[in-house]
Amino acid sequence: MAYSLKINGTAHSVDVDDDTPLLWVIRDVLGMTGTKFGCGAALCGACTVHIDGIATRSCITTVDSIGDSAITTIEAIGETPQGAALQKAWLDLEVVQCGYCQSGQLMSAAALLTETPKPTDEDINSAMSGNVCRCGTYQRIRAAIKQAAEA
Repeated sequence: MAYSLKINGTAHSVDVDDDTPLLWVIRDVLGMTGTKFGCGAALCGACTVHIDGIATRSCITTVDSIGDSAITTIEAIGETPQGAALQKAWLDLEVVQCGYCQSGQLMSAAALLTETPKPTDEDINSAMSGNVCRCGTYQRIRAAIKQAAEA
């Protein structure tokens, strides 16, 4: 079926099955590979995108559920004030080790700062609890979120 999706401010027409996960539309159909596949069950957070500003796991979100919603991927997160501050903090504090989970981490962190500009440790823990980092950079992630919140 044909769908028109607004991704990163640009309209994209795709012809996919109704139950195709948004992740595969973004990665395989449109070639935006910043959003990662991790578990396929919304447990790791690697596939996180924003749908109307809300952090959403794209691996379990079907394309037919999107409607007219605006989708933001990691490719455009730096265009928002929160995203740009987070990207700078990520670099300043050398958060990344292997980097695989980082696009999902940044997307969840950006949604947090949009909703809660001055998050507490509890806010950060809650917002980031669904994002898994196998390298264990959680302390640097928390520090980067705090630095971005002060920017």
